[in-house]
Amino acid sequence: MIPDLKDKVVLITGASTGIGAAAAKGFAFEGSKVVVHYNASKAAAETVVADIVSHGAEAVAIRGDVTKSDDVKAIVAQTMERFGRIDVLVNNAGGMLGRVATTEMSDAHYENVMRLNAWSVFAMTREVAPLMAKTGGGSIINVTSIAARHGGGGGAIIYAASKAFVSAFTRGMAKELVGMKIRVNAVSPGVIETPFHDRWSNAAQLESMRQTVPMGRLGVSEECVGAFLYLASETLSSYVDGQIIEVNGGQLMP
Repeated sequence: MIPDLKDKVVLITGASTGIGAAAAKGFAFEGSKVVVHYNASKAAAETVVADIVSHGAEAVAIRGDVTKSDDVKAIVAQTMERFGRIDVLVNNAGGMLGRVATTEMSDAHYENVMRLNAWSVFAMTREVAPLMAKTGGGSIINVTSIAARHGGGGGAIIYAASKAFVSAFTRGMAKELVGMKIRVNAVSPGVIETPFHDRWSNAAQLESMRQTVPMGRLGVSEECVGAFLYLASETLSSYVDGQIIEVNGGQLMP
C-alpha cells in the first residue's frame, strides 16, 4: 500500500478501457477516490466503477467529450461537486482516429487528432490546476507515447506529433506550475495490448512491433499502473518533476 494515496481524489480521463481503466482500479485499490471519465463507452465505465465499489473503494463515472470546452468544464465541475477537490489529474484520453497517410489527410482529420490528444491535455490542465493550487497542490500525470520519440508508424504521424506536444507540454507545465506545488510528469507507454491497437493495428503490424521489443512481448495495461501510482505519490516521488517515464519493455531506451 502507498499510504499517502488513501482518500486522494483522482480524475482520470478516458478511464473506461485499457490503460485508463487499469489506472483507475490501481488508484482505487490504494484507497483513492476515483473519477472514471468516459465519452462513448458508458457500459465499460460503469463496469470499472462497479469493480472498484465491489472492492470497498469509492468511484463515480462522469461522461464528457474532452475535445469540447463546455464538456471539459462540466467534467471538472461535477468532480468538484462530488468530492470537493482534485488531488491527481491523469490526462489519459486520446486516440489515433484512423491510420491516414499525411499526404492524404484532410484538415478535419488533422484537427480532430490534435484536438483529442493535444488540446484536451491543455484544456483539462488549465481547468484543474487553479483548483489544485487552492487546496495545496497536487500531481498532474499526462499520457504521451513512444511514438512521440520515434515519429510513429504508417498512417500515425500526426498522432505521434500530437503526443510530442504532450511531452513538451509536460516539461513546460512542470516549470510553470511548480510554484503552485503542482508536479507535472508523464507516462509514455510502448506497445500495450489495449482496444487502441485492437482498433488500429492488425496482427502483422503488432508482430512487427513485438520483434523490436527486447522483452519479446507486448505489454498489458496493468504494467503501466505502477508508474502512475509512483508519480502521484508525494512519498515516492516528491522530487520528480517534468519527467517522462517510459514503459515499453526496452523497445526504446532514451
